[in-house]
Amino acid sequence: MVNRNLLRQFDSHVDDSFLSESDDIFNQEIQDWVNRPDQDYDANKIVTGKVLEIRGDDVVIDIGYKSEGVIKIDEWREDGSDAPPPKAGDTVEVLLETVEGEDGTIALSYRKAKRQKEWNAILAKHKEGDVVSGKVLKKIKGGLLVNIGVNVFLPASQVDIRRPQSIDEYLDRTIECVILKIDEQRRNIVVSRRKLIEDRRRLQKDKLMSELEVSQVRKGIVKNIAEFGAFVDLGGIDGLLHITDMGWHRVTNPRDVVQIDQELEVYILHIDREKEKIALSLKHKTPSPWQNIETKYPINSRHNGEVVNIMPYGAFVKLEPGIEGLVHISEMSWVKRIADPKELVQIGDKVEVQVLNINHDKKEISLGMKQCQANPWGEVAKKYPPGTIITGTVRNLTNYGAFIEIEEGIDGLLHVSDMSYVRKVSNPSEVVQKGQKLTCVVLSVDQERKRVALGLKQMGSDPWETDIPARFTPGQKTHGKVTKLTNFGVFVELEPGLEGLLHISELSDNKIESPEEVVKVGDDVDVKVLRVDAKDRKIGLSMKNVDDGLVPDIIPDMPTEEMEAAAAAEKTEKADKPEKADKADKADKADKPFVKVDKEKKEGLRGGTGTAGPLFALPGDKKE
Repeated sequence: MVNRNLLRQFDSHVDDSFLSESDDIFNQEIQDWVNRPDQDYDANKIVTGKVLEIRGDDVVIDIGYKSEGVIKIDEWREDGSDAPPPKAGDTVEVLLETVEGEDGTIALSYRKAKRQKEWNAILAKHKEGDVVSGKVLKKIKGGLLVNIGVNVFLPASQVDIRRPQSIDEYLDRTIECVILKIDEQRRNIVVSRRKLIEDRRRLQKDKLMSELEVSQVRKGIVKNIAEFGAFVDLGGIDGLLHITDMGWHRVTNPRDVVQIDQELEVYILHIDREKEKIALSLKHKTPSPWQNIETKYPINSRHNGEVVNIMPYGAFVKLEPGIEGLVHISEMSWVKRIADPKELVQIGDKVEVQVLNINHDKKEISLGMKQCQANPWGEVAKKYPPGTIITGTVRNLTNYGAFIEIEEGIDGLLHVSDMSYVRKVSNPSEVVQKGQKLTCVVLSVDQERKRVALGLKQMGSDPWETDIPARFTPGQKTHGKVTKLTNFGVFVELEPGLEGLLHISELSDNKIESPEEVVKVGDDVDVKVLRVDAKDRKIGLSMKNVDDGLVPDIIPDMPTEEMEAAAAAEKTEKADKPEKADKADKADKADKPFVKVDKEKKEGLRGGTGTAGPLFALPGDKKE
């Protein structure tokens, strides 16, 4: 209100009408200032103010309230803004944080007002599901901060379809995303680049699947490489380029053929529209080298190739790109005993091979190396006819004989039955040793089965034909040692290796039930020769009347080893019979002291299978 008395002191001519008009103007201005229709002074509201002055780092702003507010000038410099700082007289929009503090001041914020306006603008323009574009500002915990007008959160799992090794590569890039969620209360927005890519790929995939056909050649980009092949993006859907379809030649590592992000032209091999799977190929863009393979590589033809792979069972040889054949370990050499193909060939070696077989369906070729060399077995029969004396080295021993190396790759078998005429050889190590030089005679040659039979005993005469019958005559008294007891008699060693059979009926003039009643193993006994069977190589003996030099008219047959085994089984069976039955059996046998044996069953009798002593010396025999 105007002070009328004060005005009259300075100007006595002031009339009442002027004073009344001044009062009206002053009152109206006060009323307009107090009741500004565009200002809302509630907390957290945006209001318009005027910059009064800049005091150092403080900006003093009048929003038309009864007191001014102060804002730090740094709020105009945040987020790397290039906008110039405010100056006195500028009109600005600020956020009224508190209407009146304890000291009567108001709290204002330029930064919060700006963000609230940006947030309101985003909410007015976008909703969940909309596609937005923004710049990646920085990496934060769990993902990236992207500015689309306001700062939004892009989780690391939503950056791409396949999570990248590092999300740092997206910094400072402008990217497109789709809004996943808007939280208005917390003013938080989550976006996804992955969903946007998936949605677009889905549309591309539907379009692509309708266009794709088998045998087409399409362009694609290698997106991933595995041990079994590579995945190629055809523009909305991935196809598998298997390692076996990368080339007609052998591919061991897909990275030798393709690289990540490489653009390729691929052949559509197969399409599974239900499972949305596509098989791709590089090799089918060119004709198969297996066409007319029989014409290029006929059976028995010879070719030069390169060893490209070695396995325990053989070596693979490349004849041309895409054509490889297997040389089995058994087809590498006629004569060498090969345990590992690397003994003969190495990867990269040039070799000559012969085509043995072709399986066109399985795309397999069997090759041979030894067929390109002379077969030494083709001359074995000529070089070593039966009766040829050879000297070789004992290469290996088995339970049935010894293998003698005649020359490199040519072995002969010396069977245990051909080691001695008179000595029963149970194991070849009793006669020969591995590595020993040995002279033998060739008995036979089986060229087809690649076998040569050798004999050692055939190097001398058979003592059973002349020597033994001459030195052991019926009625002759001799001396020996008990080596074995059986239920039908006793074996007596007459000379080292030479045994005769002393039948149980010839142990004593008295009837005995068991040889143990008369002798035991190791006893020295005097015996009389009853007979010498040179054909069956057996000697029959007797302890009765050893000095009379007579041979009885009835001589007990000498049991075979088969009969010996049967007798042992019978003895076991009788042990389970009642005592009466056992006595009856014994009484029945009392009237049958001798057992008649067929001549054919006497083969293998131990008596007479020993050595002839000094008349024939074998390699390895100990000197007495």
